[in-house]
Amino acid sequence: MGSETMQATKVYRDLLKAIKKHIGDDGSKRHFRDYVTGEFRKNISVSDRAAAESNIKLTREYTFLLNNVHHHKELLFSYNIAVDRSDEMKKILNKSAASVGLQLPDVYQS
Repeated sequence: MGSETMQATKVYRDLLKAIKKHIGDDGSKRHFRDYVTGEFRKNISVSDRAAAESNIKLTREYTFLLNNVHHHKELLFSYNIAVDRSDEMKKILNKSAASVGLQLPDVYQS
């Protein structure tokens, strides 16, 4: 594989990971992933080098935007005192306990 193909593959994988993480891949949201896959397959045969590089750049920027919008949203929720943060705190506690190989007692789990 050429370097451009490897670069396009990496960008495509990064975009699919961001979609899976931030949008989800269950049945009701599957159409978004299918659309992205269809567009990539449609544009895979682009022989114009400038157009291919433009598509790769656009995909990379969209992945960056998708990741950062969700990060920004998480930051806004974490700084808002008026929002009920009990679910968020349970999630953080579960992650912290799991990182050292422990599991929270039933008192803290929903």
